[in-house]
Amino acid sequence: MSERAREVDVTLSRQLARVMDDAVTVPGTRIGVGLDALVGLVPGIGDAVGSALSGIIVRDAIRARVPMPVLAWMGLNLLVDALLGLVPGVGDLLDVAHRANRKNVRLLMREIERQPLREPPSTAYVVGAVALMLVPVVAGVVATVLGIWFLWRWLT
Repeated sequence: MSERAREVDVTLSRQLARVMDDAVTVPGTRIGVGLDALVGLVPGIGDAVGSALSGIIVRDAIRARVPMPVLAWMGLNLLVDALLGLVPGVGDLLDVAHRANRKNVRLLMREIERQPLREPPSTAYVVGAVALMLVPVVAGVVATVLGIWFLWRWLT
C-alpha cells in the first residue's frame, strides 16, 4: 500500500460499494445483488436514495483530489446507473450488471495508488468537482419524478 493510500481513508467507500452492489450472492451463482438494486425497486424514492448514497464514493474521490477526468468518469457511471433505474424492473436487473459503485471504488483506488498526494485543490477543481457530484444526484431526482409520473399515468 502506498503512502497516499494510507493518508486517504476510503474504508467507507469500499464498504458502501460492497453493500450497494454485492451485499448478497445469489445462491448457485457468482452474481452479487446489493442494496442499490433493491432500493431501486421502490417507486419514487429508490433511485434518488441510491444516487445520494453512491455520491459518498465520489465525495471521497474529491477529498483524495483525483483528477477531473476520473471524477467525470465516476459521474458518468452514476448517471448511467440513474438512467437504468428509469426502466421499471429491467432497469434493476441492468443495475445489477452495471455495478457503478464497484467501478467507482476501483477508479478511486487506482488513482490513490498511482498518484502522489496533490497540492490543496484550486477553486476551479472544487467547483468542477461539486458540479460532477451533483449531476448524478439531480439525475436520480429526475428519474424519481419521471418514475412517479409514469406510474401515475399508468394507474390513472
